[in-house]
Amino acid sequence: MANTEFEKNLKYLPLRDTRIDDPFWNGCVRLVTGEILPYQYDSLWDRIPGAPPSRCIRNLRVAAGLEEGEFEGWVFQDTDLAKWLEAAAYSLAALPDRKLRDTAEDMIDLVLQAQQPNGYLNSYFTVKYPGHQFCNLKEGHELYTAGHFIEAAVAWYQVTGEDRFLNAMRRFADLICEVFHTPDYADAVPGHEEIELALYRLYEVTGEEKYRAMAYDFINRRGTTDYLSREHTLPRFIDVWHDRGPYIPEYAQAHLPVREQTTAEGHAVRALYLYSAMADLAGSYHDEALLAACERLYDNIVERRMYLTGGIGSSGTLERFTVDYDLPNDTAYAESCASIALAMFCKRMARVTGDAKYMDTAELAIYNTVLAGIAMDGRSFFYVNPLEVIPDQCIPATDRAHVKPVRQKWFGCACCPPNIARTLASLGEYVLLEGEDSVRVNLLISGAYKTHLHGVPVELTVDSSLPWEGRAVLRLRAERPVTGRLLIRVPEYAEDPAFAAAGGPFVPATDRGYAVIDVSGTETRVTFTFGMTARLIYANPRVSADAGKVAVKKGPLVYCLEEMDNGAGLASLRIDTTKALKEVPGGDLRDCVTIEAEGERLTWSGRLYSTRAPDAVPAKLTFVPYCFWGNRTPGEMTVWVNKK
Repeated sequence: MANTEFEKNLKYLPLRDTRIDDPFWNGCVRLVTGEILPYQYDSLWDRIPGAPPSRCIRNLRVAAGLEEGEFEGWVFQDTDLAKWLEAAAYSLAALPDRKLRDTAEDMIDLVLQAQQPNGYLNSYFTVKYPGHQFCNLKEGHELYTAGHFIEAAVAWYQVTGEDRFLNAMRRFADLICEVFHTPDYADAVPGHEEIELALYRLYEVTGEEKYRAMAYDFINRRGTTDYLSREHTLPRFIDVWHDRGPYIPEYAQAHLPVREQTTAEGHAVRALYLYSAMADLAGSYHDEALLAACERLYDNIVERRMYLTGGIGSSGTLERFTVDYDLPNDTAYAESCASIALAMFCKRMARVTGDAKYMDTAELAIYNTVLAGIAMDGRSFFYVNPLEVIPDQCIPATDRAHVKPVRQKWFGCACCPPNIARTLASLGEYVLLEGEDSVRVNLLISGAYKTHLHGVPVELTVDSSLPWEGRAVLRLRAERPVTGRLLIRVPEYAEDPAFAAAGGPFVPATDRGYAVIDVSGTETRVTFTFGMTARLIYANPRVSADAGKVAVKKGPLVYCLEEMDNGAGLASLRIDTTKALKEVPGGDLRDCVTIEAEGERLTWSGRLYSTRAPDAVPAKLTFVPYCFWGNRTPGEMTVWVNKK
């Protein structure tokens, strides 16, 4: 059982109090306002030449009666705008922008015009089945869509202080609370989780108990009812997908009561949204059994079902978890949204338990899979994130059909691009946790962060050299003398961590992965250094795809080989693990550190099969950060390399 000492005390730092100014992250975060959000807005309006149409804004305009037409696209298409609005709010917290704010307010006006008199909001059902609401929870994504709009409204209120959007979504939440406590819906649960964590966020900003209680009800019902399995027999059911296959409760994590679940099952995004809500509610209600379930599920993911890159959900069929150690590289799904959801879950678990291990995992997912999901120019995206790509083998109607060797301009199902945008825009929320008498540093990202100790305003500045060097200088300044604690997460990859202050080197106390530094007076300055050399990583032999192979990792970054640096036929390369890795600064991908290794290339001039072994010639292997792959000349890529 986790220690729940910090449940009542820890909270996220408001984004308006965070100012990231980091050499590594500036290239991503500052793209949000200038490039990513304008590009995505044009995508939602179907203005990107050659990109799949979105129809998102058009659907809402039809629902609002502003134009004629039929609904087009996926049933959850509205959520693309909801996540865009959430990202816009977060971006405005860091960088006020009048044009962006005006655009967002125009979109909020549209959303409110599409909202029905009873508070209901969903363009699919409003246009296609007017008057029919909550008639397909299994497949209709109504509560999932509602959750994203609620999250957007909460973000807008927190950043701008304007409550018009929030009040409108409260009407929607009130409707949900009313409907789902009627006899017809007393055992109903959403097929795609999201509403649970959104209702909890709404509770946090409004203090309205019924929102928290409704979220808790949805959690407690899950796996205890057959509602999703029998819903298609109800007279009100509207068939959305026309799926004639049997319903699989594991797909929606509805196979067992949540407190009895021990393995991560089903659709990876749904699962981690559920676990995020479970973590919030476990902390809020001091529900030890619910927290224990979260811990078991986390352990199962990170020890048996997660890629080295922080990717989860290995199967392209149903975008799901499969079984322990089933982590193929070339057919990996590892949806960008799933790693975002994993980071969300871990952020919450760190808040509830005060344990740094969860931020180790969040950092891994953010620096690798999440960041890989968007191009350096902010204008193309990966939906799935394999660990090995041979472009010619990414053939439609095969098991690699979902793998794309280049980032795409947009997607018909475009859940990932705006999700990446809202994650990058809210990165400041992952950096710190604020307690009554403590400031807890989760990520060593340079910037200035305003927080409090015992109610006294303090500012923490971080000057970090990550991810290229293990060095950070932290300065905590208070308006008047104050006592408290500065807790700094010691990353799991840190070699020989050392701390120094004005009086010289010192050895701090530790608490669940954090170094604990006593704060007294008006200023505290700490230098934190550690080794962070490139290392070879081996997989558990039960991961058959990685047997006999190694990967390269430096700090939080996983590295890969690309064809541009190493030539075609990456599978023919073998690394010499007896020779030291060489770190080379100044790479052409955002001035990155590249890593060189000695090895050999197998050569072959015979038939398909032969009794003669291939020849080998010496070769230099050049690794680049996985998060940056695919930003140059398209070609092969691999993370795991054969061992010589």
